[in-house]
Amino acid sequence: MKGIKITYYVTTAIVTAMMLLSAFGMLFMNEMSSQTFRDLGYPDYLAYPLGVAKILGLAAIWTGYSRSLKEWAYAGFFFNALIALSAHIHTNDGNWPIASLFILLLLTSYFCWKKIYAQP
Repeated sequence: MKGIKITYYVTTAIVTAMMLLSAFGMLFMNEMSSQTFRDLGYPDYLAYPLGVAKILGLAAIWTGYSRSLKEWAYAGFFFNALIALSAHIHTNDGNWPIASLFILLLLTSYFCWKKIYAQP
């Protein structure tokens, strides 16, 4: 059980770092990140609400305020990552491995959390 908890906290910390970097880029968008967003086929105005949603999702995961809210945050991050993976593959920009790694880390964090939560 100790190994699962360590894995949970390490993967969740990495997911958090990746989401914070992404959210920061979206909220304080400079021309380079704005261009990247457009290159992936998304309008600039979607970046701001998505950046806020990422921060709120991280808060839901770390606070543990509500089990349902935490599930929704994981689901939101998962769908965001799938869409990002699809966009990177579609545009052939070479960044799909990062999205794939994020999905792997996110799923590891989620399933470790579920295993910890299932224990009495």
